[in-house]
Amino acid sequence: MAVTERVAMKRAGIDWAGLGWMYLFFWYFSGVTHLLILLGDGAGFSGFRQALLMSTIWLAPLLLFPQRARLFAAVLGAVLWLSSLVAFGYFLIYGQEFSQSVIFIMFESNVSEGSEYMAHYFAWWMVPAFLAYGLGALLLWRRLRPVHLPSRLRVAAPLMVLTLVLGYPLSKEYVEKDRWSEAVEHLQTRMQPAVPWQLVVGYGKYREQLEQMQSWLASNAAVPPLRNLQDLAGSPPATLVLVIGESTNRQRMSLYGYPRQTTPELDALREQLDVFDNVVTPRPYTIEALQQVLTFADQQNPDAYLSTPSVLNMMKQAGYKTFWITNQQTLTERNTMLTTFSKQADEQVYLNNNRNQNARQYDGDVLAPFDKMLADPAPRKFIVVHLLGTHMRYRFRYPESFERFSDAQGVPATVTEDQLPTYNSYDNAVLYNDHVVSSLIKNLDSQQQRSFLLYLSDHGEAVFDAPAADILGRNEGRPTAPMYTVPFILWRSPQWRESDPRGFADVLGRPYSSEHFIHTLADLAHLRFDEYEPSKSLVSAQFQARPLLIGDPLKPKSLIDFSLIRPKAKVQAAGLVQADRVPAAKEKAAAEL
Repeated sequence: MAVTERVAMKRAGIDWAGLGWMYLFFWYFSGVTHLLILLGDGAGFSGFRQALLMSTIWLAPLLLFPQRARLFAAVLGAVLWLSSLVAFGYFLIYGQEFSQSVIFIMFESNVSEGSEYMAHYFAWWMVPAFLAYGLGALLLWRRLRPVHLPSRLRVAAPLMVLTLVLGYPLSKEYVEKDRWSEAVEHLQTRMQPAVPWQLVVGYGKYREQLEQMQSWLASNAAVPPLRNLQDLAGSPPATLVLVIGESTNRQRMSLYGYPRQTTPELDALREQLDVFDNVVTPRPYTIEALQQVLTFADQQNPDAYLSTPSVLNMMKQAGYKTFWITNQQTLTERNTMLTTFSKQADEQVYLNNNRNQNARQYDGDVLAPFDKMLADPAPRKFIVVHLLGTHMRYRFRYPESFERFSDAQGVPATVTEDQLPTYNSYDNAVLYNDHVVSSLIKNLDSQQQRSFLLYLSDHGEAVFDAPAADILGRNEGRPTAPMYTVPFILWRSPQWRESDPRGFADVLGRPYSSEHFIHTLADLAHLRFDEYEPSKSLVSAQFQARPLLIGDPLKPKSLIDFSLIRPKAKVQAAGLVQADRVPAAKEKAAAEL
């Protein structure tokens, strides 16, 4: 370094420009991909923000040993560049953020499948893109120079960086949760958007969740089969489809009387549908709700999902080939249970590899694998389609062509100007969900076979719905009706109606909780076994109305009857439950994303 440069640097105190180039170099490996995702509106700001923060930790060794700054930067840069190629390449192909779900898919695929994917998605322009990406890193490295801090900051500054970026969130979480495991988990989540943690933490979480899933699958394999199962119809060819929605409140569907036309395609099919208008979910959270919906567990026996057969077990025992298509995430802290259910099927298709749910992902992707499964030669098929539905963030749930609601027309006066964009985006998400569900019905109908499709949502969602118009999301501790009112729609093919002419017009208003869904599915499929209880089947002549218990079953005193948070009166014209009336003490709930 020239003497004049050293003198100038000494007078300035700190070489801020040099520090800026140093930071930009390390940010490059995490930030470029996140910036492209953000500019493409493929996800929210959180990943980009964490990449900004986590990139600062690499400044510490360069500030501590400035005389070796370029050497350290070269070594670290090489590691970060190699680590970042996976995420950068994944973005070029899918336009999404790399995640542990991708790691799961990679290990689930064999070499032949992996080669097929590479050949299908590889394009010539990716080669210059990778070269340009590497050249950018090299040019930034060439701009690096040692940054000599004043002696009093030589050690303090690197320690301060590490403390603020890593130590503070770790200690803050520990103080709040009083558990180091949760604090470390929180820190790992913050680190994961940046390289190399996308691979290191992602693989660690993958192994952890895989072990949990394998444990559950082993427990499920040890569950005794249903006793004395028989098919009253005589086991003829059939295709049965269960479509599980997400966060869809039926009160925002025109099929159920909502004034905005959010379900035009299902409205057009209404004569072919049995639309049940008094079904609620026991829990306002996906995992907790589906543990009951898909098994014999209920609010009185919440842990029975671990020791009783699931819907998949039941259908396989009845001789159906089973399939599972999901547009939800795979192995995450929350979604591993869903993947466990899916692995009970004979074949699975996983479509959503985003790191978090707040990313652009369209349910229309399920249609192609659904058609492929319909074409499977198995005479008896049971297909589960798990949608992302109307999950937050709503604007990421539908293509631009479905952005029909953009003004205040048809919106309750209680919705404020600030709330209006979110309110409208939810209705647009419901509109696109209508298109996907109706497309599944039409594709199934085109097969001209003995079949039915049943659609229900895991839970609802409060999106500034009157009269508790300040609530967004779900909160079991402060329930409102939109969090629990779910669509429950049955479509039956002409061939199915011919073999099973039962009419359900007189039972559409029965009060029912989806906690007992497995009994209804068994009834519709003409399956009988010792564990079947006709009084818990929504369509059985022996149906018995029960309290619609909502709340946390692990806290029995918290369980309440759903009728306590909404009136029993219905809109006469549409059969829609009227606007919710909740006690004053329950009018506010924090949004749970």
